[in-house]
Amino acid sequence: MPDTVFAKTLLSWYDKHRRDLPWRKTNDPYKIWLSEVMLQQTRVDTVINYYHTWLRKYPTLFDVATAEPEALLKSWEGLGYYSRCRNFQKAALIVQNEFQGTIPSSRKAFRSLPGVGDYTAAAVLSIAFNKPIPAIDGNVRRIMARILALRQPQKQGQAQLINRLQNEISHDRPGHFNQALMDLGNAVCRSNQAHCLECPLTDDCLAFQRGNPESYPAKKRPAKKPHYQIVAGLIWRGDKFLIRKRPEKGLLGGLWEFPGGKIKDGERPETAVTREIREECGLVVKAENPVGTIEHAYSHFSISLTLFHCRLADNREVCSDQPSRWIKPSEVSRYPFPKANHKLFRLLENRLWK
Repeated sequence: MPDTVFAKTLLSWYDKHRRDLPWRKTNDPYKIWLSEVMLQQTRVDTVINYYHTWLRKYPTLFDVATAEPEALLKSWEGLGYYSRCRNFQKAALIVQNEFQGTIPSSRKAFRSLPGVGDYTAAAVLSIAFNKPIPAIDGNVRRIMARILALRQPQKQGQAQLINRLQNEISHDRPGHFNQALMDLGNAVCRSNQAHCLECPLTDDCLAFQRGNPESYPAKKRPAKKPHYQIVAGLIWRGDKFLIRKRPEKGLLGGLWEFPGGKIKDGERPETAVTREIREECGLVVKAENPVGTIEHAYSHFSISLTLFHCRLADNREVCSDQPSRWIKPSEVSRYPFPKANHKLFRLLENRLWK
């Protein structure tokens, strides 16, 4: 099927203005898939170093499938959204066991893998296997909303948007077509700044022709993020302190942290940290002087996290549903921790740990 004028114009622009990204220099489906997983809700400039470091440690999908889960999380440490890492390994294991180590090129089969949604499937299959499947992310949805003058493309206009992309996508270069739209949304057709004089698609753009491209799609008012007060305890036993592993399912699953939790309404921080440690670890402690407080923001909420020195009241052992370990400060680098805990480590380093 010959390319449409829309596709030819877009690809001509892409050939001149494409971003120089490392995952665009390979045809390896594993590396392309890895990049798409890492890029989910993460900035490109952040991903690049992680991408190179990961591939030095795990050059093939088999290496991912056979790695220790905690080692993978350590390699992912700081990238956030850790379920992506856990799902990527689960998917790698399925590829090894059910697809003889070959990443499936079938949309149905690839889409069935853990962590693979419609966008990831379309991006990987179009780029790695030349499948003419539109990959629709936020950038692409915004561009097409402006081209079609859709106020709410995710509701009334979704079918229209998908149909237009399916009719326009290049069958010779579908991966480049999808990446071109992503680059156009990143550099030209931005959310608050539509640089229409630099855009190759103005002849097709109804929003440009109406003179108000930034008003498409309709802006959503961001929801106010809740803020929580959190406490944690630095509990020493000899020259070692206690860390606890978070449940595999849920926020920051599989990472290690100081034991602690949320302060209840009307509760004093010292009371909260002793209660949380008793509930989580079965230990009785006395909260002493605070080490300090750090601020940290997640995608949907933020926290103030205060760390207290805590003294054990007796010699009882940890009793917890989750794994826990006593480690030395020199052993911190062996375990994957959330960014918030690393902020606490920096406080402790400034105070020589004790």
